[in-house]
Amino acid sequence: MPPSSSSSKEAQSRASADAVDGVRMISSEELRKHASRDDLWISISGDVYDVTAWVPHHPGGDIPLLTLAGQDATDAFAAYHPPSARPLLRRFFVGRLEDYTVSPASADFRRLLAQLSSAGLFERVGPTPKVQVAGMLLLLCAALYCVLACASAWAHLLAGGLIGFIWIQSGWMGHDSGHHRITGHAALDRLLQVLSGNCLTGLSIAWWKCNHNTHHIACNSLDHDPDLQHMPLFAVSSKLFGLWSYFYERTLVFDAASKFLISYQHWTFYPVMCFARINLLIQSAVFLLSSRKVPQRGLEIAGVAAFWVWYPMVVSCLPNWWERVAFVVASFVITGIQHVQFCLNHFSSEVYVGPPKGNDWFEKQTAGTLDIQCSPWMDWFHGGLQFQIEHHLFPRLPRCHLRKVSPFVRDLCKKHGLPYAAASFWQANVLTWKTLRAAALQARKATSGAAPKNLVWEAVNTHG
Repeated sequence: MPPSSSSSKEAQSRASADAVDGVRMISSEELRKHASRDDLWISISGDVYDVTAWVPHHPGGDIPLLTLAGQDATDAFAAYHPPSARPLLRRFFVGRLEDYTVSPASADFRRLLAQLSSAGLFERVGPTPKVQVAGMLLLLCAALYCVLACASAWAHLLAGGLIGFIWIQSGWMGHDSGHHRITGHAALDRLLQVLSGNCLTGLSIAWWKCNHNTHHIACNSLDHDPDLQHMPLFAVSSKLFGLWSYFYERTLVFDAASKFLISYQHWTFYPVMCFARINLLIQSAVFLLSSRKVPQRGLEIAGVAAFWVWYPMVVSCLPNWWERVAFVVASFVITGIQHVQFCLNHFSSEVYVGPPKGNDWFEKQTAGTLDIQCSPWMDWFHGGLQFQIEHHLFPRLPRCHLRKVSPFVRDLCKKHGLPYAAASFWQANVLTWKTLRAAALQARKATSGAAPKNLVWEAVNTHG
């Protein structure tokens, strides 16, 4: 449609906003101008919506909307929302995108998503949640028995390890329930989240949702994805040095301390992972006490407080300080396995700087993710993360279906010339270690954050 006859700047800024059959036509250029918290538009399937008023109420938090503001968000919306959410958009409708296009990869992705939805796979959770709850209760009873009814120091050490395994299973349950309903009832799901997450592990499910939703939307974006922002301890790329974090709203400082720690990160990675849960406990507490909007903040805090009652109480039942320390260390070290697993799927994959683009959802999710090859009998160990590519493309899909969907995703990637990265658990660890080593060597050569050098420093670092 030709522009309005008015030559004023106001008319020009509304490029292609003429009505067609009573519907306002909007250009991508005009859409991009509405990309702030106070003026936020998105496009879904060619329709443009003004969701400014919805930002504070979005169940997934405000960050996903702010990250995709002013652009097409069709694939992200379809991946995260059931078809029943579509009618809710009508009240935000402002017009149609006049230059709306769909890439061949996105078209095939949406077709596959529709097929999975028609088959009812998103509603079939399977027996996994029930088996998990039963297993966690069994492990908890065994751990309490070892502490309260056994006098052996080895039994007490075993109890600490069992607590660690419980925390791992709790992590998988929290992950599943954060993405989709595992019981069919929202209230029961919420209860399980708080009991298995906040109460059992001390980690806030609200903090996890905020962090994890952002990670999914901005997968492997160095400045937007919090799962890659671990300075001053770790950096997967030298581009992180001094980068602004849009999630933490601060600069990732690369000073002398960061330079030193990152220079040896490939050696410190596994020892730090043994106690990485401390970081999550701190982040949960900071999040709950921050000025951020936290759904049911009181319930979240009460759940975390319950953990800090029962866990120290169990530890205090041990006969001496040596066994108490060993118990805590065992529980943290065992859980460190899961923290390593979290890193394997993304640390060695492709990274980029900047916000994600809604029109390359399929491409970004596959490029930034690594699957872990394993036998079906080992699926319990990986908790669904072994099919991380499939999970990132279909986050609402229960993990019991990920293995079935995997061949279709692999064929889709092959059809469009996109990477479908997969490695064994051992190979994934090697790839992660090499990525950390490469960034460590870059840190040693970096000039910013450099400490005064001497002959000892140069001798130690000459050969990496």
